[in-house]
Amino acid sequence: MKFMDIHRGMTGITAEQFRAAHAADAAIEGEEGVHFERAWADPESGTVYCLSEAPSRDAVQRVHERTGHPADEIHSVPLSA
Repeated sequence: MKFMDIHRGMTGITAEQFRAAHAADAAIEGEEGVHFERAWADPESGTVYCLSEAPSRDAVQRVHERTGHPADEIHSVPLSA
């Protein structure tokens, strides 16, 4: 199932910090059966979005918690166009 998660409070995140956070998730994603497909960041608002394929919301959150940046929201996105 696909999930979109949202992180807030990352105002001023740099491209390097963003890549490092995404790489940290990618390094352990398989341990939770998650695959992060894409991520986006808006340093001005401090909002980061991650799209993943995962067995559950909990699995997505476990990866983010283990890497030090838990998601504020996780939404299932079963339909796409």
